[in-house]
Amino acid sequence: METLGKNKIRHKNLVRILGYCVSGDERMLIYEFIEKGNLDQWIHDTSLDGAMSRCGSGSVSVSVSNKSRSFSIVPLKWDIRVKIIKGVARGLFFLHTLDTPIIHRDIKASNVLLDSDFEAHIADFGLARQVQLSHSHVSTQVAGTMGYMPPEYKNGVTAATVKADVYSFGILMIEVAAGRRPNWPIKVEDGTEVGFVEWAKRKVELGKEIEMIDSTISRENLREAEVREFIRIAACCTSERPRDRPFMVEVVRLLNQL
Repeated sequence: METLGKNKIRHKNLVRILGYCVSGDERMLIYEFIEKGNLDQWIHDTSLDGAMSRCGSGSVSVSVSNKSRSFSIVPLKWDIRVKIIKGVARGLFFLHTLDTPIIHRDIKASNVLLDSDFEAHIADFGLARQVQLSHSHVSTQVAGTMGYMPPEYKNGVTAATVKADVYSFGILMIEVAAGRRPNWPIKVEDGTEVGFVEWAKRKVELGKEIEMIDSTISRENLREAEVREFIRIAACCTSERPRDRPFMVEVVRLLNQL
């Protein structure tokens, strides 16, 4: 509420807070209803072995106001995935360029909600911080989710920065394209296991970006040049050094050129 509700921040790619409820020790935020759940469901419930059996016939049930609404989880087409990523990028660009910028600090697939048109809405601002024009926020705690957190956190850098959000966004881009969870190691050709980012950068160096694409995505009408550029943007966002990562204004510009 301090981050979004109090300041009445609105954007088509941010989830809208309608209000809150406080009763004794109970705390509840009231969001707008987003029909198609979160991105994590759509990416991983269709691409992981056994996911469809867990969901029965592939239906996920969402309960709202004592009513049950269901939708079918089916593999997302490439153009829909790109649309979702563009929406998240626009939302982050908006947050980062406010008069008092907001850093989300927990960009991940489960925090991206999808409406009936698969428009992305960034959610869960529990870790978000407003910062001054220095674009940093002094913090004594590392915040985020394993697999999405930038490498500088390992070196004891705990300041909240826009470039940390950019890194998490780059991880999300690769995850959406590849249908793989970022916190799981990946076995490569020689039988060894490497981390998510290293795997992606190896594929880029070898010019094998198309091999990264989720096997559930139809190859029909899939443009290899577009895939290469998409992965290249993601690789820039996940650069080891924060200063080598683009700002979201540049990311939005590059994505709009796809």
